[in-house]
Amino acid sequence: MIATTEKPARRGRGARKTARQTRDFTMLPALKRKLPLTEPMDAEQIERLDAASMHILENVGVVFRDPIALDDWRRMGARVMDETVFLDRGMVRELIGTIPETFTYHARNPQNNLPFGRDHAIFVPMTGAPFLRDLDDVRRNPTLEDLANFHKLAHMLPALHSSAHHIVEPYDHPISQRHLRITYSSMKHSDKTFMGMTTSPRNAEDVLDMCAILFGADYLEDHPVVTGNCNGNSPLVWDETMLGAMRAFCRRNQPVLCSPFVLGGANTPASVAPAVAQLNAEALSALAYTQVIRKGAPAIYGHYLSTVSMKSGAPMAGTPEIGLMNMMIGQMARYYGVPWRSSANLGGAKTFDAQAGYESASTLMALQMAGTNYMWHAAGWNEAGMHCSMAKFVVDAEQCAMAYRMAEGIRWDDFDEAVAAVADIGPGGHYLGHPHTLENFQRAFFMPDLFDNNSIEQWQAEGGLDVNERALAYARDLLNAYEEPRLEAGVDEALREYIARREREIPAADALNQEY
Repeated sequence: MIATTEKPARRGRGARKTARQTRDFTMLPALKRKLPLTEPMDAEQIERLDAASMHILENVGVVFRDPIALDDWRRMGARVMDETVFLDRGMVRELIGTIPETFTYHARNPQNNLPFGRDHAIFVPMTGAPFLRDLDDVRRNPTLEDLANFHKLAHMLPALHSSAHHIVEPYDHPISQRHLRITYSSMKHSDKTFMGMTTSPRNAEDVLDMCAILFGADYLEDHPVVTGNCNGNSPLVWDETMLGAMRAFCRRNQPVLCSPFVLGGANTPASVAPAVAQLNAEALSALAYTQVIRKGAPAIYGHYLSTVSMKSGAPMAGTPEIGLMNMMIGQMARYYGVPWRSSANLGGAKTFDAQAGYESASTLMALQMAGTNYMWHAAGWNEAGMHCSMAKFVVDAEQCAMAYRMAEGIRWDDFDEAVAAVADIGPGGHYLGHPHTLENFQRAFFMPDLFDNNSIEQWQAEGGLDVNERALAYARDLLNAYEEPRLEAGVDEALREYIARREREIPAADALNQEY
């Protein structure tokens, strides 16, 4: 049961019992963080890291493999040599200064709108898995139906604030047309905010055209409704595909994540602070370019952050250095006055085991301490992103709810009433039957649905299920209880017509749609 932020009104025992037995799928509001942040760098170290990043931008340069971006930078007065752009620190500071520090995400259901930035944060499921572990815990290729099931779960799990986009890849549709069905699934099965495909500039345009159908073209001009992600090729390269998609989102005034793809020690220096200096330079170059495209467009300091094993070269999750780097990046984002994104419940395990839990918990907790705004990959991620686990998806979402509760901070609204109960009970008594306990026990301490804290005898009597088995049963129950938040009939018809037309125009192929 997820604890609410407001003190409930007094109710009878029967009403309380009914409430306990009824699941509440209402989305939690955007997290308003009240805990102090963990900031391992002092002011001098922040300045030192900033200076190192600006030195990289001015003297090493960043490659923009895109003729339009190169022309844009020349027009801005940047020094361009072949495909390398050298950015003056004054220009960078001026450009990123126009990025909004806060904005509001607008969902199809206005009750699911989300204030974002500064001390407001959201949880977003994982995306991009080429495999899934299904309701039978079988690892296999996903279908569009599997993707729909994940979107349904994201809709029903209160701590998840978005349906994301291609949580898993639907292999039963051609790659060239897949983005259309993915976007429609995000819109159809949830009325929360969602993400938009950036797999090609043309695909990004399709996503935004569908958003214009859903919300209205004029609405997009001053209402963020969808998030795009643009990954860099670390070290210090941005390619034509990502930059073209970035332009599509920024021109329509929609938020974009500017995300260097960091494998610490492989495509960055093998040391924490220098790795962050390079990542910071990469992120700043993309953030600056968003403002070249459209001044004032919302943009988010992003990154995918992992370290690599020096034994095998494989990416790792949950390491102490990842936590430290996230805390440092949070400080840098606040130093520049921009919201930022990181990855939450990452795991490298092949099954939903103790490794998966430890790695995810370490990463999630570091993000709370670091003050992350956009917590992506918050549910389902395992095997270094190669599969999304149905079981882990629902457990991760409950872990997000627990992290949400902790980050809300200490509640004082019932302090006097509860302290008065001490005198009522006195030495040697117990509080289990006291009116304050009966009124407040549901909100006093988080009670997980998916972790078992009963005696071993009760656990055995109930089947002796481990967390993976309980989670799969829970996911089945949720899907059986799902009720679709139906699209308006005219909007649904217009979306279907758009998809049908674009599928006629785009040749069905196992390649990205770059031209049609």
